[in-house]
Order: sequence, then C-alpha cells, then structure tokens
Amino acid sequence: MTHPAYPGLSTRGFILPGEVPDRETAEGWTRWRKTRNSFVPAPRLTFADYTAMTKPERAIYDLHRRATHANLVLQDTPMSVVISELMATRLLNNSMKHKPTTRPGIMINGGGNQGKTETAAEAAAAFEDLWLSLEELLDVPPMPGARDLRATVAYVQTPVTATPKSTCQAILDFFGTSGRNMTLTQLVRQVRASLRDHRIRVLILDDITRLRMHRKDDQDTLDLIRALMSMRVTLILIGVGIPDSGLLSGGWQDPETGQWEFPEPGHKDWTDDASTQTARRFDLVDLRPFSYETPTEIADFVDHLAGLEDQLLLFNASEGMLTTGSMPEYIYRRTGGVVGLIERLLEDGASLAMDTKAEEITEELLDRVVIRTRDPKRHQAAGEEGDVPPNREAKKPAKVRRGRNSSFDEKGVPRTAASLN
Repeated sequence: MTHPAYPGLSTRGFILPGEVPDRETAEGWTRWRKTRNSFVPAPRLTFADYTAMTKPERAIYDLHRRATHANLVLQDTPMSVVISELMATRLLNNSMKHKPTTRPGIMINGGGNQGKTETAAEAAAAFEDLWLSLEELLDVPPMPGARDLRATVAYVQTPVTATPKSTCQAILDFFGTSGRNMTLTQLVRQVRASLRDHRIRVLILDDITRLRMHRKDDQDTLDLIRALMSMRVTLILIGVGIPDSGLLSGGWQDPETGQWEFPEPGHKDWTDDASTQTARRFDLVDLRPFSYETPTEIADFVDHLAGLEDQLLLFNASEGMLTTGSMPEYIYRRTGGVVGLIERLLEDGASLAMDTKAEEITEELLDRVVIRTRDPKRHQAAGEEGDVPPNREAKKPAKVRRGRNSSFDEKGVPRTAASLN
C-alpha cells in the first residue's frame, strides 16, 4: 500500500521492532552497531494530508508517529560532548600505540537515567566504525592466529556479585566462549587470549560500582581489571557513584572545573603507592544533569528542548511549544534536568496528547504524566534519584538555538487540528 503523502505506508513493517540486539555478545554488538541509526521516523504531514487518508492509512501513520516518539534521537548535551570527545581521542590514541605500555582508561560517573551507557556505547561504536575503515583503507594484513570473529569493542555487564571468576566468565560470554570448570589461572589466561585473538581494542565494563571494595573478592576483581589494561586494551568503566564506591582512593572534585583530582606523594591525603594504582590509570568524568542557574546553562537546556520539540509530530503543536513561556521551568522542575527523565516525560506526554486528541503538549497535560515516584531504596546521594529543584517563578527562557537535531527537514505543520476523528 502506498500513499502520495506518505510513502512509508509501503514499508510499514519496520515500524514495529524486531528482535532487539543483545550488546553483551559480539554478534549482538555488531548487529546493534550496524543498525543503530536504521530507524526511519515518520514524515511530518499536514493535517489536510492526514484527513485525506483512509481510516486504515491514518491508523498506520499514527502507529508510526508513536514509534517516532518512542525512538527520539539521542541528542548531544554539553555534558555528553565532553565524554564523547574524550573517548574519541583516547580510544584512537591508545589503539595506535606501538609501545607495550599501560593504556590509560576512562571512568564515566553519573546518576541514573543520565545516558551514561548510551553515550559511551555510541562513542565506542563510532570509534569501531572509524578503526575498521582505517584498516580497510590501509589494507592491514590479518593477524596470525587471530579468530575469525572480529570484535574491536567488547561490552560487558559487571556481575551482580562480582568475583574474579564471574568477571572473567562475563567477558568470555561476550565471545561465546565457555570457561566453566576452569581454575582462575586458566580463566585469566583464556580472557587474555580472547581479547588478543579477537583483536579487542576497547573493553567496556558497565555497572562497575557493583564492586564496593569491602569484600576481598571485589578487591581481587579490581586487581584483575587493572591487569587487563596491559593488553593494548582501553578500559571504559561506567557506574553510579564511583567516587563513593572505593574504586578511587582519596579523590576530590574541583568545584570550578568539575574534574576529579587525586593526591600525589607528599600530599596530606596521599596514603601509599598501591592506593593510586587505579586513580592514575583512569580519567574520571561526570555526566551530570542540566543545570538551570546561569544564562548559559538555561540556554543549553532550552536548546535541548528545541531539539526534542522538532521530533514531536503533533498537529496542534505551536512553535516554541516546549521552549517558551514557563514550559522550560516546568519541565526542569519535573525532571531535575535529568536527560532520561526529560525524554520519558515528553514521550509519555506525546502519547497522551494523541490519545486525548489534544495533539499538543501543555503543562496541564504533562501534569497527568507520572514519570517516577520517590523510592527510599534508591541512593539519592549517588544521583540515582536526581535533585528536583524547588518551585519558583518561571525565568524568561533564553534565546532558542536551533539546529542541533536535523532528523526532520519538513517544517511548518498547519495548526488546524482542533480535534481528530
């Protein structure tokens, strides 16, 4: 079925997702990397074109609109750009080293729903795209003894109860290699062989703060992680509340730069050489929520909302629906500037706007959207809940800077859909 206003009707099968790639396997990671930008959002139609469709055609288009709202494009933020740029530089530099020196790694710290994993995964996938293209361009000969399965990046979840054995097995599981019934020495040897033979350049260990350093197994696992850094592998460790986990001893955050610093010998907070083995091998970066205090911070937040607004396909949406009046202050108050909560609020709000036939997002409509409840089991100090600012007068929104998101090129929907059939 095709329609002059909506050619997507002929390929409507892609609207509903198939099997979601499992990034914790080499095959799943590769499939995700190659298809991560394959979703095609619904086109922006005029209400006249929409009403000219048959009822089944409108149903398909509405389904495509919902899928578009459920797959909002991951936007760069000033905070995520810092991480992406650091990873791009560090991964390429480390991978081009000929010396058998330890490759410095990166720790990514932040609260829940901040997009730590997706930011790191996207940066790693972009590096892998670049690295493979470089090897193809330079006609790099195959490595003697290398496995048929090529995996430049390995993504691994830290086991819930991490031990050296379980961590080794989680890494081997990525390659589909069994390490059952092996001794620890055999497991470590197998991990080293797998990383080398599959030509791994980047090892991502997510939820690293499951290591709390009060158990001997956790300390032994951290020693194992350090040992992996001598294998031409760049370690990317991701976690919530890394400074409080014990992974870094004696570190503090510079209030002006936001960077984490660690004591040198002779400093009053310095203990011994062993305590700096992790700190000096990693750069720690924070993925923080948006702030709403200075004009620049407010402008960055409004800019982010503008990019999201461009992706919403609602017939009654007015220009500046999310970026003018008191709406920016309202959204910030509801979400605390946490990227994942902003997306959830607007995704559910867009669905409610379609369900109620309002076809626009207002504060009254968003009042009906529940995005979270206070959970006493969550660790607020570690950022898992996020700090919601107190109610205050709406500030005048900063000038909107368009152009961050370019997924939708057709603009200017006539605002004539007071009600939909």
